[in-house]
Amino acid sequence: MNKKIMYIGNKLSSHGYTPTSIETLGSLLQKDFIIYYASSRKNPYLRMIEMMGKILYFQKKVTFLLIDTYSTRSFWYALCCSMLAKILGIQYVPILHGGNLPERLEKNPYCSNLIFRHSYRNISPSSYLKQAFEKKGYAVTLIPNNLEIQNYPYSKRTQLRPKLLWVRSFDAGYNPTMAVRVLKRLSQYYPNAELCMVGPEKDGSLQSCQNLARELNVDHKVSFTGRLPKTEWIRLSQNYDVFISTTRVDNTPVSLMEAMALGLPVVSTNVGGVPYLIKDGKTGLLVETDDIQMMCQKVIHLIRNPKMASVMAQNARKKVESFDWKKIKHHWFQLLQ
Repeated sequence: MNKKIMYIGNKLSSHGYTPTSIETLGSLLQKDFIIYYASSRKNPYLRMIEMMGKILYFQKKVTFLLIDTYSTRSFWYALCCSMLAKILGIQYVPILHGGNLPERLEKNPYCSNLIFRHSYRNISPSSYLKQAFEKKGYAVTLIPNNLEIQNYPYSKRTQLRPKLLWVRSFDAGYNPTMAVRVLKRLSQYYPNAELCMVGPEKDGSLQSCQNLARELNVDHKVSFTGRLPKTEWIRLSQNYDVFISTTRVDNTPVSLMEAMALGLPVVSTNVGGVPYLIKDGKTGLLVETDDIQMMCQKVIHLIRNPKMASVMAQNARKKVESFDWKKIKHHWFQLLQ
């Protein structure tokens, strides 16, 4: 009989949010395990109540409790759920996602100890968080984020146009207004430059981007699609030639991995776990946070050097092929079996 597992996280795609690990990893694990989920409640207080309630309800049925652990409000979900699991004698596994978790370790050492010292295993999808946690004395196992690589057709781009793609939730932490400012500067060199921004609204940042685009007089050059199903934005990506990531804080963003899989040359800010994924000049190009001028110059460098961009895109595809689910799943089976 398949083992039964409870997965705790923010399962909110039905409310228009980007699917997170609880839905992507969960859907892959449920091919081999019986998975119970909590929670899809939009209200954060009801979500917490449902998480705790389901742990109590399923306590005798599940072998493991997987807990998506972030650095902001969801950190407190992880704390409460892990403490309840400890009281009930359930083995729990925090899965470390938040790019700001190292800062959380500094600010809340006591609460961090309660979660991470008593876990069955702490799982990190990136070397960045693994190293940060190990410096604080926590044992961490690396299981990278994954893709089903066959779902990402590689497109070789022999000539690059000034057509930029940005894919992420509209959240201030991901700094989406930087993408609009990069477009404005790029338009000085390429009047036909375009930007497509794909993702759901989260904290008012979408409206800020739209207002800024009008203020900078580039609103006719920017497309805001809202959240798209993965298959739809993958199709859309064929119309664009450079992927930009403007985030101020991050772990190992799946959207970046997806762009690399699709053959899009990447220019990203050099934050968190990104440099563990992108080697500057080999699998993509890196710039410092908020450096609009340098990101624009890096995009221009790609456009003017298509052969170099093509080599980087091929290297990036090889890199993310190592994250294919067929290779990564064995690590999860080892842990959960």
